[in-house]
Amino acid sequence: QVQLVESGGGLVQPGGSLRLSCAASGFTFSSYVMKWHRQAPGKERELVASIGSAASRLRYADSVKGRFTISRDNTKNTVYLQMNNLKPEDTAVYYCNAVQWGDYWGQGTQVTVSS
Repeated sequence: QVQLVESGGGLVQPGGSLRLSCAASGFTFSSYVMKWHRQAPGKERELVASIGSAASRLRYADSVKGRFTISRDNTKNTVYLQMNNLKPEDTAVYYCNAVQWGDYWGQGTQVTVSS
């Protein structure tokens, strides 16, 4: 059974940091491209960052470049999103996504940036 379980979301003040984690099981994690998406209220889901299977080919949305860092640990079947200098416009539900021979999604974790 495929599972992607996100954690690490919460409420943070502008300028603060959060680290999201996504623990994967039920598929060959090390063979999959991993992505983080987000969806803010009333907006379409957008791709935030992606990382290749060997932790190469890092990609970021322009809105998060220089502030967010995606990484993965294939020994722990986990992908991370380090988010620094958070802004109110980063408020959204963040989703983990695995893509290769399948397309798997987590349930999402809420990130709220507010003073």
